[in-house]
Amino acid sequence: MSGTGVVRELTVASADGAALHVEVHGPPAAPAVVLAHGWTCSTRFWDAQVRGLVAVGHRVVVYDQRGHGRSPLAEVGTERLADDLEAVLRATLEPGEKAVVAGHSMGGMTIMAAAARPAFTEHAAAVLLCSTGASVLLDEARVVPLRAGRLRSRLTRAVLGAKAPLGPVTPVSKRVLRYATMGPGAASARVAECARIVHACGRRARVAWSDVLAELDLASGVRELAVPTVVVAGAVDRLTPPVHAHRIAAWLPRCVELVELAGVGHMAPMEAPEFVTDRISGLVDAYVRAGSADAAGSAGSVGAAGAVVSAEGEAA
Repeated sequence: MSGTGVVRELTVASADGAALHVEVHGPPAAPAVVLAHGWTCSTRFWDAQVRGLVAVGHRVVVYDQRGHGRSPLAEVGTERLADDLEAVLRATLEPGEKAVVAGHSMGGMTIMAAAARPAFTEHAAAVLLCSTGASVLLDEARVVPLRAGRLRSRLTRAVLGAKAPLGPVTPVSKRVLRYATMGPGAASARVAECARIVHACGRRARVAWSDVLAELDLASGVRELAVPTVVVAGAVDRLTPPVHAHRIAAWLPRCVELVELAGVGHMAPMEAPEFVTDRISGLVDAYVRAGSADAAGSAGSVGAAGAVVSAEGEAA
């Protein structure tokens, strides 16, 4: 990706030997941000955040989750997600160096899974959880237009775990993707970009990780996430509706902000890139540049109720 000042690309070995593709963007001595993408995505999902964060003087680490992008598929599971994040943190940060760690969807689940891990507690100064959930994902999802219940949950699992290849990006597939994962007002160019990223994920990885997500239970990890945390949700997210964000905020020891983005779906970092970048940068200023996790956050503590704002950051 041009214009981001890639310092290096490296392959990091996880605890089980799985190879992870990692990129480091920005000045080597700048305050660090580590970004974990979600299911069926890749490092390219964070392109807007990488550009924006490097432009304001941050160093940004992005990596492909196993089975995504340039990281080969290996054993899956929430413990493997935590192993991988630990490996990336150790490989890209100096001992004791603090960073803001942000995760979207399965990337947020990665953070929850790693909350009590030694490398995470050593390096995480603050966290942003975006468009994610900790448990009962199938029961809460609204991608199937039926009333909540066993039938909807079964059909949701069948849809998300479908073994058929996604095939090429077409006008029809973009409409399906917009319905399932993005807000109705998402720009066509962003829908097309998101489709290219999602359709590039291999069938085996997509299905294997969908099975993990179907059985997800990371409530204990949320309660162990002791650093200041911002929670962001799309108000019209069908995959992880805002009920998940409110539940997570209530469980977190230190939720400093909960925000619902009006008109935004599941792909908030692509649908509202400036907002997400600004919140991550604010956490860097408050908890990394300030040198203390006890510094006052840019938003302050707002409790579990949070606020609904537009994608441009205005109250809605």
